Amino acid sequence: MIESILFIAATEGAESANQFIRLAENFGLNGRFLLAQIINFIIVAALLYKFAFKPIIETIDQRQKEISEGLEFAEEAKAKLADSEKQHAATIQKAQQESQSIIATARDNAKTYERKQAQEATAKAEEIIAKAKEAIELEKTKMLKEVREEVTRLVVETSSKVLSKDLTDDDKSRFSKSAAEELSSVGP
Repeated sequence: MIESILFIAATEGAESANQFIRLAENFGLNGRFLLAQIINFIIVAALLYKFAFKPIIETIDQRQKEISEGLEFAEEAKAKLADSEKQHAATIQKAQQESQSIIATARDNAKTYERKQAQEATAKAEEIIAKAKEAIELEKTKMLKEVREEVTRLVVETSSKVLSKDLTDDDKSRFSKSAAEELSSVGP
């Protein structure tokens, strides 16, 4: 049975080969010419590959490489720009914080200076008032002394006129002492 299947396949294969040969003859195909054309095609294809296709592929590869490098450079530039913007924002924020700190310090210094000046002005005013009170007290004491001396002189003078005699130094001293005691008891 297997032999019969092989025989049928061989006869069908021979028939197919005959059909192929007939078909090739109908189209005018010749084995030698076909082989020469295949060799010519291989040579032309090899030359085209070497002198045309290969340089074109290399140019395309080079351009793809340049484009990818350009894209990488663009990505790097974009990353650097983003980093630069972050640094810029951080610098601005730091400058704002420093300026706020400087302003706060200046305000504190101004308040401290204002308090110090107010304290100094108050101290100077109190000192001036104390000196004025002291000067007034000295002037009052001086005036009282002058008034006492004048009253004493007037008492002595009046007593000598009333008594119509010249008073001795001892009498003058006694009257002065008595007048001074009287004036001391009257006022400060």
